[in-house]
Amino acid sequence: MSRRHAATIRKTSPDPKFNSIMLAKFINNVTKNGAKSLASSIVYNALSLLERKYDKDPIEVFNKAMENATPLLEVKSLRVGGSNYQVPHAVESRRSTILATRWLIKASQKRPEKSMVEKLAEELFEASCNKGGAVKMKDDSHKVAEANRAFAHFAVKRKKV
Repeated sequence: MSRRHAATIRKTSPDPKFNSIMLAKFINNVTKNGAKSLASSIVYNALSLLERKYDKDPIEVFNKAMENATPLLEVKSLRVGGSNYQVPHAVESRRSTILATRWLIKASQKRPEKSMVEKLAEELFEASCNKGGAVKMKDDSHKVAEANRAFAHFAVKRKKV
């Protein structure tokens, strides 16, 4: 991170099909090696598979999955007096959505189904039902933060310049 200037936050245009900014950011994170059209077809096919298989609104399932996978707490390593402590911190909203998308994609890649469309659809549905790998990663993050609650007094409030 640069010490001189804060990073500029770029605006993301909403996706053309569902008009959702969060879905557009999710598609950007699925993208590998610049193949955004492939990533968008994977995500849209997964959402249509969700609609066909479970008879639910796909954008509602996606939003519920993102909400259930979004962490509230995380730990940051802090060196105090020669010892490293895992200090729990509240997660900022931008970082929490980034973590949720990363965890959903990673958990869907680990699933045993054949295609990425099926993997992503099943992971999104399970995350919307508060199950699945991404929700487990969120719960693990919260457990680590809860276990290190005794070191919360080391948290230093940083000034934003």
